[in-house]
Amino acid sequence: MIPAHKNQLLHEVVITAIIVRDSKYLITRRAPNKKRFPGKWTVPGGKLETADYVNLPKDTENYWYNVLERVLKREVKEEVGLEIKNVEYVTSLATVHEDGAPSLVVSCVADYSSGKVELQEEETDKYEWVSVEEAKSFDLIDGIYEEIVMADEQRRGTKREWGRGL
Repeated sequence: MIPAHKNQLLHEVVITAIIVRDSKYLITRRAPNKKRFPGKWTVPGGKLETADYVNLPKDTENYWYNVLERVLKREVKEEVGLEIKNVEYVTSLATVHEDGAPSLVVSCVADYSSGKVELQEEETDKYEWVSVEEAKSFDLIDGIYEEIVMADEQRRGTKREWGRGL
């Protein structure tokens, strides 16, 4: 049994991008030194930090808008050196990691805009552009393959909720 987190409203927020270029999807292998999922293949992304918005002017009297989109664009640029556009929601997931930290992950699909892949080596050590079929042969973090299938279908006009074995 996973112990309840002390503050039930406090979550690490992560946003990821399934990046599309010429009908292929970018996957990256997590560096072997990573605490979570070392050596597993995934898609680029990163964590939301309050510094991502608190020092910016608010868009309305009370709120900052497009915060996750900005974080995702920054994280993709840092992690793989690419610019992305047309960020769209695909699905979300939650987990409680072994260290007890609860995470909410927002998975998106985005179009490649520009740039050449340049890996941030402390984060990732390899990359591949793959078709949906090719993605099956990689040791992906559990659930990522289904997210790629969903993103591919969404690009073709079909939306559905995540499900095992899509």
